[in-house]
Amino acid sequence: MLVSRRSFFFGSLASPLLAAKKRKLDIFRPNLLLVLVDGLPAWMTGCYGNQEVRTPNIDRLSQTGTRFVRAFAPAPAPIPGRNAYFTGRVARDSGAAAAANALDQALPAGGYACLTATGRTLADTTSAAMQFLDRQAAGKPFGLTVLYSGLEPPYNDVPQQFLDLYEGQRFENWAADPPARNAVRNKEMFGARAANLRKAAAAVTARDAETGKLMTRLYDKRLLNDTLVVFASTCGALLGRHGLWGDAGASDPPNLYEEVVNVPLIWSYPARVPPSTMQVGLVSAYDLLPALCDFLSVQPPAGSLHGRSYTLLATGKPFPKKQSWRTTVFGHYGNTEMARVERYKLVLRDEGKGPGELYDLRVDAAETVNRYDDPQFEDVKSSLTGRLAEWRKTLA
Repeated sequence: MLVSRRSFFFGSLASPLLAAKKRKLDIFRPNLLLVLVDGLPAWMTGCYGNQEVRTPNIDRLSQTGTRFVRAFAPAPAPIPGRNAYFTGRVARDSGAAAAANALDQALPAGGYACLTATGRTLADTTSAAMQFLDRQAAGKPFGLTVLYSGLEPPYNDVPQQFLDLYEGQRFENWAADPPARNAVRNKEMFGARAANLRKAAAAVTARDAETGKLMTRLYDKRLLNDTLVVFASTCGALLGRHGLWGDAGASDPPNLYEEVVNVPLIWSYPARVPPSTMQVGLVSAYDLLPALCDFLSVQPPAGSLHGRSYTLLATGKPFPKKQSWRTTVFGHYGNTEMARVERYKLVLRDEGKGPGELYDLRVDAAETVNRYDDPQFEDVKSSLTGRLAEWRKTLA
């Protein structure tokens, strides 16, 4: 059994009893638990539609809060992906070293005790987080970031109990594309595709189980009702789709397919975040820092941020007409850039000098038909190219 009976209780977190826990939020600041997983695409979780990968704790968390279906990694690889969350900015150098967690700098001024928990293994990371939680007491806010890394080939750190869950599963409904010509790493994963997919699925379920342990500890410490829980991923993964295995750097030139840029994002806090809600606004990892500072009523770090707060989206409230939410998100990795709106995605390389891509996602969600040179889409391409040029200036 993957989840304890106490963890099962969390499925009813949105009950009137907990809704009644609303406090004088002008003087009460909730705790923060931010769980970040490297390399977890939205499409591999149950709450985002996957029926073969077991993610009961993530799914239950979604039932208690708001699930963003159009959340994006602006630099879809683990290190730059973390940087975007931690800094509210996107560095032009997509291989830059991981930046300091700006939340750990901003929250202490608001009276928060902070920690970023990492470790060599999943168990080490969870242990560090648990020890921090055990030192916390009600009425003294904390900010805990838990970073689960290592969700990438060859998936050697997966406990056997999770591998056993997928014994014999063939994932026959998943894409079986042959290796792409421009694949530069993980090509060996195609040789035993089903076996490697089982390992990948088991690795996801293992991280889901660790997330459940954190929720159980919050419950045991009577901190759960007073804690904003945010679950997200630094980037996605292709797992054989488009003939690639990995993130944006799995190909040369880099790819920005939906599987690597569309990531899970869930906010859960019954006092302010409506339960079982789906939010369709386009948000990016660089929006998380300003959103959390806004929600927690702390001063954001000094310096300009690329993103803006989406607290109103998370809490189910409309934006004022004069300050409407954006219609475009952007991304880049190496020489490759993306402008993404609700219907279309434009991918440019070398600022338009290299091969480009344009997809009509409404009719081609799998991104199989490139419309970049189609004259019928010239106006769309021109508009998104202009938006991307303006965004590029902000990264200077």
